[in-house]
Amino acid sequence: MAEPPKVQLFVKASDDGESIGHCPFCQRLVMILLLKGIPFTLTTVDMKRALDVLKDFAPGAQLPVLLYNGEPKTDTNKIEEFLEETLGPPNFPSLAPRYAASSTAGIDVFLKFSAFVKNPQPAQDEALQRNLLKALLKLDRYLCTPLEHELGRDPGLTLSPRRFLDGDQLTLPDCSLLPKLNIIQLVCQHYRQLGIPRELRGVWRYLDSAREAQEFTYSCPTSAEILQAYRAVARPLK
Repeated sequence: MAEPPKVQLFVKASDDGESIGHCPFCQRLVMILLLKGIPFTLTTVDMKRALDVLKDFAPGAQLPVLLYNGEPKTDTNKIEEFLEETLGPPNFPSLAPRYAASSTAGIDVFLKFSAFVKNPQPAQDEALQRNLLKALLKLDRYLCTPLEHELGRDPGLTLSPRRFLDGDQLTLPDCSLLPKLNIIQLVCQHYRQLGIPRELRGVWRYLDSAREAQEFTYSCPTSAEILQAYRAVARPLK
């Protein structure tokens, strides 16, 4: 039996310098490695004091950084592609979604959120808020619409009960979207008193399902950590 690869992932540390900090890209890769089921070493990097930890193998690189058998990998998208290609069946599960639409569902939600919560011009708030809600509504429609395999089991199904974007199992798009969606809910609720509307039942079912998944909860920074990260950039409503 071949010796398993040595995998080490470097992510941002929280303010305590030890636990996982606020970074949806870091959380995304932690989730992927957990879902792959491969043993790996998770190293949290204190951005205030230990930036030189990467100087010997990835000088100047932005976190997250992956070491795979001693070879550094940078850029979150490229690391994801590498892991999916390298750690595939039969030894590891494929995390690719069955449906192409699952990869693009909610793709613009975080961009609309950032424009809204960081907006310095109060006069633009209403329009930017509408744009965010439209993006969330579009995601909700996708989550509520039955997928082909669901209709194959129940042709009369009109409302999907699935837990995640592509079905009842986490896939790559979930690892990207869920950390961002969690940030959106926390930050908008705290700084704008406008969380994700409860009427978006598909989105809330999705978030609730994430909080029941070990891969999400283990990799998720605390709510306080996320709110602290946005304190300097989120303009509270007056």
